[in-house]
Amino acid sequence: MQLQTKKQVKKRRMRGLLLLFCMVILSISMILIEQKNGKDDACLQVSLTQAGNRSLYQSVMDFYLPILRIDQNRQWDFSDHLYQTILDHFPVYSFALSGGLTNSDADTLTVSGETVDIDMLVEEMEEENEAYQNEKIEKIEPDVTMDFSQDSIVVQRNLATTFLSNSSGKTSQVDLDALSDFNVLLKEHYHVDSTTEVTPDQINVKNLLKKDLTLKKGVDGPQILIYHTHSQEGYSDSTPGDLSQSVVGLGDYLAQILQEQYGLQVIHDRASYDKNHRDYAYSYAGPALEKILEKYPTIEVVIDLHRDGVSGNTRFVTTIGDTKMAQVMFFNGLSYTKTRGKITSLPNENLSTNLAFSQRMELLASEYYPGFTRPIFLKGLRYNMHYVPKSLLVEVGAQTNTLQEAKNAMPPLADLLNRVLQGEKP
Repeated sequence: MQLQTKKQVKKRRMRGLLLLFCMVILSISMILIEQKNGKDDACLQVSLTQAGNRSLYQSVMDFYLPILRIDQNRQWDFSDHLYQTILDHFPVYSFALSGGLTNSDADTLTVSGETVDIDMLVEEMEEENEAYQNEKIEKIEPDVTMDFSQDSIVVQRNLATTFLSNSSGKTSQVDLDALSDFNVLLKEHYHVDSTTEVTPDQINVKNLLKKDLTLKKGVDGPQILIYHTHSQEGYSDSTPGDLSQSVVGLGDYLAQILQEQYGLQVIHDRASYDKNHRDYAYSYAGPALEKILEKYPTIEVVIDLHRDGVSGNTRFVTTIGDTKMAQVMFFNGLSYTKTRGKITSLPNENLSTNLAFSQRMELLASEYYPGFTRPIFLKGLRYNMHYVPKSLLVEVGAQTNTLQEAKNAMPPLADLLNRVLQGEKP
C-alpha cells in the first residue's frame, strides 16, 4: 500500500470538501432559480430531461451506491468520484470544460449520452425569454425600409416574372371532405411537436375557412410587414455576416415581388435581433414590433421569415416547372404544452386566425405547387405571433440549401400570399 503524507491527505480532504461545498451551492442555486421561474422554465426542462432520463437510473446508482462500481484493480478516490458526479449531473459544465463546440459538431450537443439538436435547445431558451420580458432587455431599434431597388434584388426580377408568367394554375384539388377527418388532416398537413398537442376544433378546416383573411381596400399606408427574429440565418453558400445573403436578403426579394408584381404595400424591417444575443431574439423583436405597429397602424399582415436548422445532410428541395427551389414550412405556436397546459403568461387572442392563415396558405400550395410546402409545424409557445391576427412564421429551406434555392422559393410564396389576401380559398 502506498503511504501518503499528512499534507497529501489534507489536500485530498480539502479537495473533497470543496467539491461537496460547490455541489451544495449549485443545488441551492437551482432550487432558488426554480422557485423564481416557476412554471416558466418547464419547456427547457423538458428538453433536457428527455435527453437525460435514459441514464437517470445509472446516475443514481453511480452517485448513491458507488461501492458497486469500484474497480478492484485500481485505487478509488472519493474526490475524483464527486468531481465526475458534478460533471455528470451538470452537463453544461462538462461541455464548457471540453472547449465548447467545434465546427464538426456545431449542430448537436451530447447530454448524458444523448445527442440533442442545439437549435432545438436554443429555440426553447428563446421561447422562455418571451414569457418573462423585463426592462433589463436591451432595446433594439427597427430598421424599416420601403426601397427594394437594390442591385441584388433587381437581378432576380426577371426570374420572378418568368416563373409567375409560366405558372399553369391549379394542378390538383384538395379534398375538403376527407380533411374533415381530424386524423387525415393531421397526417397529411401537420407535424405536431412532442411537447404540445392540438385539438380537432383548433384546426377544423371548415371552421377556419370561414375566417376573412382579405386585405382592406383603399388603404393609404403599408399593410404588410416582413421582419426576421433570426436575421443571421444563412445558407450553405452564404457569406457569414452579409445580410443580403441571409434571410434578410430573402425578405427584400419577397417584398419587391409583392410590391411590383401585385401592387401590395410592404415594408421590411432589416434589424438584427439575434446578432449579439440569439437566445434573447424574441424578446428583442417584440418591443420593436410594437413600435413598428404603432407607427404604421395600417399593417394587417406580419411575416417572420426564417430558415430551418437540420442535422446531417438533410435538404428540403423541390422542383416546380423547371425551377429547383427550397421547400417552405409554416409554423404556429399554440401557447400550450403537455407539461404546463394552457400557458396563461403567453396569451394569444389571435391564435385561431394565425392557424387559419397558415392552413389556407398550405392548402392552396397543395393545389398550385404540390411539394412546395412541408407539413405545418405546431409547437407549444407563442413566437410573437399574437400582435396581429394575420401573422405568419415561415421557414424557407434549411442551412443545407443554397441561397439561390431559397430565393427561387420567393415567387411561389408571394403568389400564395397574394391569393390568400385577395380572398381565394381551396
